[in-house]
Amino acid sequence: QVQVVESGGGLAQPGESLRLSCAVSGSIFGLDTMGWYRQAPGKQRELVAIITGGGSTNYADSVKGRFTISRDNAKNTVYLQMNSLEPEDTAVYYCQSKIRFAGGVRDFWGQGTQVTVSS
Repeated sequence: QVQVVESGGGLAQPGESLRLSCAVSGSIFGLDTMGWYRQAPGKQRELVAIITGGGSTNYADSVKGRFTISRDNAKNTVYLQMNSLEPEDTAVYYCQSKIRFAGGVRDFWGQGTQVTVSS
């Protein structure tokens, strides 16, 4: 049974920081690209940042320079460091992982973690 579990969301004031974590557990061969997405009320889910197995990263323009994605392959965990938070960052943040099995690669999503930025 594979589990993808996010943590680290919460309430922050504008300008503050939060760090999200996403841990993958279970019987897997490995992890390929991992990413963070977010969905604000009334809006479509959008890409925030992704990181490949080799460590290459890509960010949405709205978070460049403020957010940093990283991963610890030994812990099967991806992180999202969010600095200089803005009210527009308020959303449910979801972790996506491309997980390798014997038969191929499958996408898994976490349950989401709420991030609220408000004064």
